[in-house]
Amino acid sequence: MAGFYMTEKSKAWVSMTPGKKLEGLVAAAITPMTPDGQINLSVICQYVDYLVREQNVKNIFVNGTTGEGLSLSIQERKQLAEEWVRQGKDKLDHVIIHVGALSLPESQDLARHAAAIGASGIAVIAPFFFKPTNKDELVAFLQKVASEAPGVPFYYYHIPPLTGVKIRVEELLDGIREQIPTFQGVKFSDTDLLDLAQCINKNGSEQFAFLYGVDEQLLGALAVGVNGAVGSTYNYLGRKTELMLQAFAKPDLALAQKYQFLIGEFLNFVIKLGKLYTTLVPSYILKCKLNAPEVLLLLYPQNFLPERFHNEKLLLMQFPELIAAGSSKGADQASLREPTLTSFLLLQKEVQSCDSL
Repeated sequence: MAGFYMTEKSKAWVSMTPGKKLEGLVAAAITPMTPDGQINLSVICQYVDYLVREQNVKNIFVNGTTGEGLSLSIQERKQLAEEWVRQGKDKLDHVIIHVGALSLPESQDLARHAAAIGASGIAVIAPFFFKPTNKDELVAFLQKVASEAPGVPFYYYHIPPLTGVKIRVEELLDGIREQIPTFQGVKFSDTDLLDLAQCINKNGSEQFAFLYGVDEQLLGALAVGVNGAVGSTYNYLGRKTELMLQAFAKPDLALAQKYQFLIGEFLNFVIKLGKLYTTLVPSYILKCKLNAPEVLLLLYPQNFLPERFHNEKLLLMQFPELIAAGSSKGADQASLREPTLTSFLLLQKEVQSCDSL
């Protein structure tokens, strides 16, 4: 990871050497919480090891949408950033810290902190209550945050479905380096592939990192030239998504399409679990309970995960093998779909039995 440690506290963590260009898969980190609503830093070491060993994912995006960073206090966000950087040393290539906030001083404070602890980069979402109405207003906000961490790569986090800020990234990038010298790229979490394609066509993926943030549409974004992707599903489908990337690069577009369809079919079911889905899947696979901030509000029974979703746990552990079946060029689409659909029907029946909880 790039950067170096500047505080007395961080000297024990030693300096870090410049890292690789940010590309490939980036897992959007879930914020682990205890049942009483406190951040659970103790599982992050296990989380890092799981990502690296089991998913071959060596990049992490902390305190973003998946991690519900904007639901956390500034102190909680700092503690999480410190622990991810600490545990990621010599294991992860990049730890990107989202430092966006509605308050400019708070966002600047988080940027300074990220620089001090040696984060590989910082990302900022557009302020979304009093919204910028044009490019100049948005760039002014981003510049004031980026200037507080002048030695840290800066990324704009574009997610108009949540912010309501629909300033086109193509327009934003025009002359951006003149105002933000540390600007390195965009986390593009929108389905507007025309805007994304124009960004890449005019700027080139060599100049900026373009990281796509809509997991179920990644193959389409690859077709227009993204360098990588940031998403929650890479926490548990990292290796299988990497197979799709490899198939696309060969190029074996038919195989890449099969991977995308199977991953999409899996996600289509998992999303039906509702707000629990973000933590259910990683909780099973990491073998520890991750209560995200929002999930805590649901107040589900303590035995909900380990008992009611036993069948789901078995399927989730087996699902990589179901996707792997698509790696055989000789397999037809029907044979790929049959075991997956059968498994989903079993899962749906089990979930329906939980509706009365």
